[in-house]
Amino acid sequence: MLTSETEVLVVGAGPVGLTTATVLRHHGHEVTVVDSLAAGANTSRAAVVHPHTLEVLEPYDVVPALVERGVHTPTFAIRDRDTLLMSVPFSELPTHYPYTLMISQADTEAFLLARLEELGGKVIRPFTVTAIAQDADRVTATLDDGQLISARYLVGADGMHSVVREQAGIDFIGSTYAESFSLADVHLSGGVPDDEVILYFSPAGLVVVAPLPDNTFRIVATVDEAPEEPDMAFVQSLLDERGPEAEPAIVEEVLWGSRFRVHHRVADSFRDRRILLAGDAGHVHSPAGGQGMNLGIEDAVEAGERLSRVLAGEPDALLDEYAHSRREAAQRVVALADRLTSLATAPTSRRRFRNVVMRVLGAIPAVRHRVALRLSGLDRR
Repeated sequence: MLTSETEVLVVGAGPVGLTTATVLRHHGHEVTVVDSLAAGANTSRAAVVHPHTLEVLEPYDVVPALVERGVHTPTFAIRDRDTLLMSVPFSELPTHYPYTLMISQADTEAFLLARLEELGGKVIRPFTVTAIAQDADRVTATLDDGQLISARYLVGADGMHSVVREQAGIDFIGSTYAESFSLADVHLSGGVPDDEVILYFSPAGLVVVAPLPDNTFRIVATVDEAPEEPDMAFVQSLLDERGPEAEPAIVEEVLWGSRFRVHHRVADSFRDRRILLAGDAGHVHSPAGGQGMNLGIEDAVEAGERLSRVLAGEPDALLDEYAHSRREAAQRVVALADRLTSLATAPTSRRRFRNVVMRVLGAIPAVRHRVALRLSGLDRR
């Protein structure tokens, strides 16, 4: 049976796995990345890159490409139909990136993969990890073709249904939202600005409308039962029911669509001896606020940096610190996403009170700034 060796095995080649590998290669470490999907088979769910994420990626020479490709949106607005409840000004944040960067996950992955390959790394695919064993010195993964990969450490960046987390015996605590979520990338005309991300509150559920490159918009909505592939009529009905009224948004074309059911869960631990968890393997939550991939990339950078130090001879207690700090950050973000989702879907009886409170708070500059810090991730510096 063929056994290969590496310093770090990364399972999963989404943004989190690619970032982890890029950080480690940047510091000169040997890394193997395996992924169960064929090249280009991932769906483009995440589309928001926040300022703090760009900051933590800065040392790894991928930010200029992201910034050039993405749409810079300096405002995050919360509305109830045409009524502005709160305008959150990213443009006033203390950062070199005073905006939310809207960019397809496919583009983000392509830039990260290109940088990893520049550093001499590569992804082997499609291979599925079927078993993991650990001893005092190494961790060994068995692939579905019988191949063994032995590493000093393993990072599970293999998503919500993580085989790594399951093999490590780590519980994934939480529950599932009653609603499903519908995603669509569309061409729009009408009353939607191309320089801000808008979260529309509605008793029927939330809908997010956000600009993407190439004159497209990302639509994300909660629905009781989302169609597998949303068509023009379905997306239009969401915008008619929840979006702007005075100047309606008109769907001209659906370019891509999908559905998914969202959980709010946090792993019991982000470490089991020589295994670390990062990204959706460790935390999942509502897409409200666009926090998921951003938190995962922060995990990846910290995991890569701490693993590099441990591989260079520093105490592996650094990895316990990683597990503790990232789990705490995940719990805070899950709570924030839950609050936004609950606010967005408040019943009609509470809608007027919620709107009054949010408009009063939204008139206070300090409140708007604090919300911007939370959403941008800069409060996690």
